[in-house]
Amino acid sequence: MDKYQQYFTADKFAMSNGIELMECHPGYARAQVKIEKRHLNGAGVVHGGLLFTLADFCFAAAVNSYGFITLSINANMSFFTKSTKGILTAEAKEVARSNKICTCDINISDEEGQLLANFKGTAYITHKEIEF
Repeated sequence: MDKYQQYFTADKFAMSNGIELMECHPGYARAQVKIEKRHLNGAGVVHGGLLFTLADFCFAAAVNSYGFITLSINANMSFFTKSTKGILTAEAKEVARSNKICTCDINISDEEGQLLANFKGTAYITHKEIEF
């Protein structure tokens, strides 16, 4: 297992929601979750909080994979359509990076490739190295 994938298994909230990091390298990450009944809201569709958690986890993996602790300072999400089943995939791509700030764009899609939501996040890059 890649050291970053192993590092992110310490994210107990993401793990308890069934989120799995599939791929991770500097500025990029891909994560998935298989929808279960526990992920549905009162209307019977995937809870927005799960989508946010999936995107935020993927964002964290992409920006921390340079080896420095990087913490979110802003995030927003737009929801486009609903989902009720299957495997959802988040893909994070870094769009800008300086010595202190980075920004990512994260799309969440279903198994058919339909775009469900978009998350935009900005993070602060610390000088503290991640310990493995």
